This record gives sequence, structure tokens and C-alpha cells, in this order.
Amino acid sequence: MAILLTGASGFVGGFVQRRSPCVALSDAAGEVDLRDAERVREGVTAVRPDAVIHLAAQSFVPASFCDPRETFDVNLMGTLNLLMALTDAGFRGRMLFIGSGDAYGVVPEQELPATENRPLRPLNPYAVSKAAGEALCYQWSQTQRFAVIMTRSFNQLGPGQSDRFAISNFARQIVAIRRRQREAVLSVGDIDVTRDYTDVRDAVDAYMLLLERGRNGETYNVCSGSERSMRSILMRMLELAGVEARIEQDASRMRSAEQRRMWGSFEKLRRDTGWQPSIGIDQSLRDILQFWEERQS
Repeated sequence: MAILLTGASGFVGGFVQRRSPCVALSDAAGEVDLRDAERVREGVTAVRPDAVIHLAAQSFVPASFCDPRETFDVNLMGTLNLLMALTDAGFRGRMLFIGSGDAYGVVPEQELPATENRPLRPLNPYAVSKAAGEALCYQWSQTQRFAVIMTRSFNQLGPGQSDRFAISNFARQIVAIRRRQREAVLSVGDIDVTRDYTDVRDAVDAYMLLLERGRNGETYNVCSGSERSMRSILMRMLELAGVEARIEQDASRMRSAEQRRMWGSFEKLRRDTGWQPSIGIDQSLRDILQFWEERQS
């Protein structure tokens, strides 16, 4: 089966390719920019895929505030370009759209965990673009001749993630402290929020199961089903690394309109595919620390 993968060069895309052979959406010039409708059409036509995993996105929330138009061009219009190219190529397989749990926005604490029947109230341009992309994919699943399954993926972590993201950034700083490359001070944002973290390798297993067993037009939370404060993760990472450090809050790392507590339910995903997370948080953190040890050696 030929699986077409967008976003193959990204953090999650690398793990997808290790899990199952895929064909990247690319041409002689490299990975195709989804904003270029003609190149997308040519790439899809060349592959004639049996299935599609659509990962490519501008996924960094601060960048979406700096340049909302670029985020919408990539995440929404890029998705439209892909859907149109698949339709034009006579695609009759199954497509998986990777969305975001950030699309839920603020959820009252008494209504957690978030389930898929909750209304979406996104609070940043990235989340809006993903909610819009999901709506577009739902429409396509009902009016075109191929299946589209959507996810709302919560926070993911694992080795190889950019240090633009908090947990990977913590690990990079901790390793530098352990190697005496910086003073024992950790620069952080708001670490007293809670989030639902899934190891990227567990998330990729969920994606492959959804591509096979997910129901057309349905959206699934991909999450661990539990909340962890960023402070608790940071302290555990320090403990695993055998490092002591002072923690300093950096105002530039703070976000406005921040959800204080967040986690989701993966019951629908479990029911339809049998998936559940298998990699514990300590293993994830050890692997992230090891990645930065090797990167900084």
C-alpha cells in the first residue's frame, strides 16, 4: 500500500516513516510546499497513493500570532490544496488529517477531560487554523468519494523535537548544565499549567490504527487521558539527569489567554481501534535527555 505523507521532514513525520514505509509529498526540488497548489497536484498525481497521512503544518503557537496569514495559508489553504489534488487524481482511499486538541480552547475544569463532542473555541491562530482544517475535512468526507478521518492531537513529546517546544527546551538546558556549558539556572515560562502529554511513538501508533480502522468523518482525541503540570515534568527531568538548578521565569515565554488545566479522553479512540498509550513518562524524558546528550557532545 502506497501511503503518501505530508510533513515527512518534521518531528512526527520522522517517526511515522520509521513505523511504516511512506512516500513523502515531494518532487525534484524537495518536499512540496502545500501552498503551491500546482506542485501539490503534480506530487499527488506522481504517487497515486492508496492512503494519505496529512501532518504538514505550521504548529508553533507563538509563530501563529506573529504571522497568522502564513499559518492559515499552510494549515487551511494547504489542506484544501491537498484535498483538491486528491479529488482530481481520482483518489478513493483513506486520508488522516492531524488536527489539534488546542482547538478546544478554554475548557472549564469541572468539564474535563475534553471529549470529542465538546464545541471548539480556539484561542490562537494556530488552533483556529486547525479547527477550520478539520471542518473542511469533514465536509470533504461527506461530499467526495474518499474517506477522511480527523484527529485532535494533544501535546506530544519525544526525542528529536525542536527546542522551540517547552519540554525539549528544558532538556536542552538541563543537559547543558550537566555538561557545565551554562550556569545552573533554568529559564522557563509558566510551568504551573497542566497538559496532556503523549509520547510521539504512541501517537504514531494511534495514527496508523486510525488510518486502518477509523470511521469516515469522525474525529478522535489522541492523548494520554491524564494531566501533568509542566513543573512536575521539569522536576522529574532534573531528578533523572541528576542535576540541581535554580528556576527563573522569563516573561517572554509567557502566553496570553492560557488554559490553566487541560487533558482529554481517548475513550473513543480506544473503542474504535483498541489503542492505548504504552510508553511511560520516565521513558520519554530519558529519551529526550539522551537525544540532547548526543546532540551536544
